[in-house]
Amino acid sequence: MKEEISIDEFDGKKFKIRFVEEEDNRKAVITHYLHNYHNGVKKHYEKEAIEYLNQIVRYKNEEEELNYVSDVALQQLLFEVENVPFPTPENYTFKFIDLFAGIGGFRLALQNLGGKCVFTSEWDEYAKKTYRANFGETPFGDITKESTKSFIPDNFNVLCGGFPCQPFSNAGLKKGFEDTRGTLFFDVADIINRKKENGNPIDIIFLENVKGLKNHDKGKTLKTIVKTLNTLGYEVKTETLNSRNFGIPQNRERIFIVAWLKNKNKDFNFPLGINEKEEIIYKKEDLINIKTTKVRDILIKNPEEKYTISDKLYAGHIRRRKEHKEKGNGFGFSSVNENSQYTSTISARYYKDGSEILIEQKDLNPRKLTPREAANLQGYPSKYIIPVSDNQAYKQFGNSVSVPVIQAVFNEIKKQLL
Repeated sequence: MKEEISIDEFDGKKFKIRFVEEEDNRKAVITHYLHNYHNGVKKHYEKEAIEYLNQIVRYKNEEEELNYVSDVALQQLLFEVENVPFPTPENYTFKFIDLFAGIGGFRLALQNLGGKCVFTSEWDEYAKKTYRANFGETPFGDITKESTKSFIPDNFNVLCGGFPCQPFSNAGLKKGFEDTRGTLFFDVADIINRKKENGNPIDIIFLENVKGLKNHDKGKTLKTIVKTLNTLGYEVKTETLNSRNFGIPQNRERIFIVAWLKNKNKDFNFPLGINEKEEIIYKKEDLINIKTTKVRDILIKNPEEKYTISDKLYAGHIRRRKEHKEKGNGFGFSSVNENSQYTSTISARYYKDGSEILIEQKDLNPRKLTPREAANLQGYPSKYIIPVSDNQAYKQFGNSVSVPVIQAVFNEIKKQLL
């Protein structure tokens, strides 16, 4: 059959006018349904998915005078979502949901260790585009809305995500997860509580956040999170880990929260990686294989000239660094060479001027990282697709987790707790 049908058909203006409501999850429902087509999870999405599939088939037939049948359309869409760089492992051993998913750093790590993702959500449309290009799935949208939460299936083992850090206005440590209302952590706690109450408690909660969470709101924010998880029936451990100790040449500290059901009667120890002298900081049998790296390990050959910063921008960087130094605050642009042990932390603002990480060049102004190098700096594999503009890519990798750190921690979770 020459005619083709695609998930992108749902983005057509005429289709939207005819079918789409204000809060629309059609692409998410269809792709989640197709991704779970060969297992029991598909039933959770089946009713709505078939309805949406029939809508698009009817629309295509009427608009383009075709004679599509649903079975043919389904097979074409099934191929589309499965023919991606990072498909679900065939012989998966556990199931997880991916909240505040970004571009899939958690998903990459957990799939590498035998996990199957059965639900994902992310509100940013550009991140959704990158996520779908690599995993074949469009994430659901705003996790605070019931129309999104209602699609979370039962019977999965792990909830993971890098939730945004927000202050709690009522951090009284008295009402359990009620203390977290008005924050995005409340929605994490709400999901945990719902699954507990319907008899399908989640085995493991695995969260990541900025290092500042530790002292956020004078420490009350983290205390409330831990207390909330305790109230919901979980043992909790937290640890601040640095990407540079896990085979990534980047000085990036993040706090990790691991919680497991109290009735498991187990304990958990974080892997702390290795330092620059290749000394194991936390030694455990079968510690995931980590090697020390240098900046040269993430650089590409012959980057385009457009990444070399202009004379005007370079002069501005030098001026600002001098001003910061005179004020005694020590801030300014950060340049490294290929033999440096690590870079500073890449952030979502990197697209603005690249000041936090500039690569020195012989007889030239320094240059920014390319998007591919930004991906390398966060541990994303070379076949990872970057389908967005440079600016969006910098934002996405700056907001992402370092994949090897997630994988090292979950490797220990899997051995110790699952």
